[in-house]
Amino acid sequence: MTPGARIQAVIELLDQIADSTTPADRLVGNYFRVRRYAGSKDRRTISDMVYEILRKKGELTWQAGGGDSRMLALAHLTQAHKNNDAILKLFDGGKFTPSPLQTHERLDLDRMRSPAGEPPPWISGNYPEWLHMTLHRRFGKDLTLEMAALQKRAPVDLRVNHLKSNLAEVTATLAADEISVSSGRYIPTALRLEDRRVMTTHSLYREGAIEIQDEGSQLVALLCTAKPGHQVIDYCAGAGGKSLALASAMENKGQILAFDISPRRLRPLRDRLRRAGVRNIQVHALGDPAVRSLLNERAGKADRVLLDVPCSGSGAWRRNPESKWRLTAEKLDEFIRIQSEILDQAAALVAPSGMLIYATCSILTEENEDRIRAFLVEHNDFELLPVNEIWGNVSGSPCPTSEPYMQLTPAKNGTDGFFVAVLVRKEYS
Repeated sequence: MTPGARIQAVIELLDQIADSTTPADRLVGNYFRVRRYAGSKDRRTISDMVYEILRKKGELTWQAGGGDSRMLALAHLTQAHKNNDAILKLFDGGKFTPSPLQTHERLDLDRMRSPAGEPPPWISGNYPEWLHMTLHRRFGKDLTLEMAALQKRAPVDLRVNHLKSNLAEVTATLAADEISVSSGRYIPTALRLEDRRVMTTHSLYREGAIEIQDEGSQLVALLCTAKPGHQVIDYCAGAGGKSLALASAMENKGQILAFDISPRRLRPLRDRLRRAGVRNIQVHALGDPAVRSLLNERAGKADRVLLDVPCSGSGAWRRNPESKWRLTAEKLDEFIRIQSEILDQAAALVAPSGMLIYATCSILTEENEDRIRAFLVEHNDFELLPVNEIWGNVSGSPCPTSEPYMQLTPAKNGTDGFFVAVLVRKEYS
């Protein structure tokens, strides 16, 4: 593809993403699936540009004076090219390239190089204006630093699956293939790629020896302190990444019931179970009428109940930058309602002295601490177990928090944004 054709592809993809609720990575994948002529370098260049524009959509919209896809692409190009001549050549009106710039667009292009005034914090921080007070409540003076970190590209982390291999074997294989990795910051068996590359075609992944999983997500599973023989419920399992980590920690002993409201989200899990050599997970869609009786049978019997609840996904804005522009106050209110509802529903499943682990990939206090405080007011049979009190049992590294909850962020911890609260059900009196 010519450079101009790549820019046209970027504009088309930005249009699709703006008009859809489908995740951007799926739209990008579908776009290239029907355009086989695009080579690997074309796909990488186009994808990188699309995601860079989405990450910085706030400042680019402010710079461009509007948010349509063509203007966003132009604003992005002014940051990559020192003069306009190179940009004008990309918009030459060829068969696969963008149409030539009109007179007013040429004037806009000149103006973009010297935007007037100082941008407000939500513009330079690239987040929706309506979230400013919410984010300021969470981060205070660190808001600028935290938002800057969320605009960067996320690294690729690996989890060693102890059901299939071990850290020494995995690192030796990666070294033989000249794939450089570093140890996790908090989990020694977590690995981080030094350079981005596709790992889903690597033999270690195909054979189930590794999973691709952010270290923060691995920490959520680790804080469940699941042991061999435990009865565990993963109530919002999704594609099952944390269920698989729990199965590895439990050495395939005991039982994990993986539930989710969406059968589509659960669908990949069955193949992942086979690849990972997991035998102690049962998969159930919550919409199945038979599941209600199963849950009733399990009431008060689970040693661990993990609630990785639906949320804003604000902690994963590095990976899904389109989601921050799609989030609205109404959607956030709906997430909060669902989170409270799930907490109430799942509490009855926990055995006396068992643990309820509440987790989100959110950085918003309203979805995190506020939900736990509200839950504890209504459920005096539960108490909060501070993370630093159990940390020594799960990791030899320094605890990432002195607070009773664990809140990870890219700026402070190098992971995606995650929140975890561990609650213990009191013994029956």
